[in-house]
Amino acid sequence: MSGNGDAAATAEENSSKMRVIRVGTRKSQVSLARIQTDSVVATLKALYPGLQFEIIAMSTTGDKILDTALSKIGEKSLFTKELEHALERNEVDLVVHSLKDLPTVLPPGFTIGAICKRESPYDAVVFHPKFVGKTLETLPEKSVVGTSSLRRAAQLQRKFPHLEFKSIRGNLNTRLRKLDELQEFSAIILAAAGLQRMGWQNRVGQILHPEECMYAVGQEGGCSVPVAVHTAMKEGQLYLTGGVWSLNGADSMQETMQATIHVPAQHEDGPEDDPQLVGITARNIPRRAQLAAESLGISLATLLLNKGAKNILDVARQLNDAH
Repeated sequence: MSGNGDAAATAEENSSKMRVIRVGTRKSQVSLARIQTDSVVATLKALYPGLQFEIIAMSTTGDKILDTALSKIGEKSLFTKELEHALERNEVDLVVHSLKDLPTVLPPGFTIGAICKRESPYDAVVFHPKFVGKTLETLPEKSVVGTSSLRRAAQLQRKFPHLEFKSIRGNLNTRLRKLDELQEFSAIILAAAGLQRMGWQNRVGQILHPEECMYAVGQEGGCSVPVAVHTAMKEGQLYLTGGVWSLNGADSMQETMQATIHVPAQHEDGPEDDPQLVGITARNIPRRAQLAAESLGISLATLLLNKGAKNILDVARQLNDAH
């Protein structure tokens, strides 16, 4: 008994000396950001059982300003700035973000340490209870659809001109409550992955396919830039379609390019020694394939810009700022 007691005391002492990793996240116990952070921490705990993890939550500018469309606030890093400051002050060791919330260019000295495997990139439609069973195409004329994304609104306005699109803010709980309890919205557009992570798959009334609404580009663009992509792999070819839209969807430009991507059946050499690809190391995907995919993205962006995409985006920004 004494031996077991000594062992228990030693284990407790060792446990108290375990290194604590402080993980920053956006505040709110039931928010999607917190659920994503909890998932990342659970993965890290499994990989590093000798470490302790403490979640430190804080409110961001985007969380505090809920009565204004994201694209109208006029400030970058809406959901990341406070967490970046905490990193600079050494109040946290790392932070967990949705990639879409990150600015395209990170502050000096910051880097993306890891990117989790992406779930469904598609957008989903959640309908007001009285319109369950409908689709965007079959909603009544002048129905109001809520979305906080110019990317979604611009594409869907072009595809469904009989609908009206209006900004809706708040976390997923708040948006669903506004949809269900108010008579303002006939439907709202949300990320399919977010609904899945919250366990609300039963609220999905329609998944939007690329011909209806292409998805977000990850860390490019932001809330005030209507740009989107779609990718597909077929017989060793990576097809990348990119598009830009005016705010009302009237003007648009889309192009598709492809590149040969050879991925051996068994290959575990990631680009660990390439600082330009930090965080996107993928098992079974060789460096050559990742560089080819990156080059394809740059080439497509260059093609769109050379064909006038910048003019469309500049006008979109000006109109957004004016309103």
